[in-house]
Amino acid sequence: MSPRKIQILQQASALMRTKGYASTTVRDIANSLNIEASSLYNHISSKEEILETICASLANQFESGILEINDIYFNAKEKLKMAIESHIRILTQDLNASYVFIHEWRNLGENALNEFVRRRDLYEKEFRDILYLGEKEGTFTDVDEKFVVITILSSLNSTIEWYKPNGQLSPKDVSNKLSDFILNGLLNSQA
Repeated sequence: MSPRKIQILQQASALMRTKGYASTTVRDIANSLNIEASSLYNHISSKEEILETICASLANQFESGILEINDIYFNAKEKLKMAIESHIRILTQDLNASYVFIHEWRNLGENALNEFVRRRDLYEKEFRDILYLGEKEGTFTDVDEKFVVITILSSLNSTIEWYKPNGQLSPKDVSNKLSDFILNGLLNSQA
């Protein structure tokens, strides 16, 4: 990807975070870069392409992270900690793009939307597999995996609403605190 296209994606995600996808125009993006809208089309085909690129890029990162974790043999507790850390690291590396990914994916075109939902379902399944492993090991209490995964991911994703890169907590601190909190509710007191 060219440096100019990266710049366009960064500026577009910042605008979309502030104004929302629907209210951000190609002209807004071009104006914020001090270029003509027609020049923008040398790098992108449409506003939809920008959204697709942002969503696909983050989906790739999340998917790679969870698949790598589940390919490593660790116990479920360690896998869940690693999955939480990976998720938070990815979310916090570009808060604008993460915001667009979390809040604007519903604006994807039909084909891209279907692919996004398929990948999201795969990601959630990988988390459910970790929970199932923990139950088999006797480490986690018997839980409704789907409900727990949605709850975990909702907690992790809400980080983009309050996390400050220059604040007191590093991404590692955030993932440690969230891991401790989540595991406290999952751990089998009999184990």
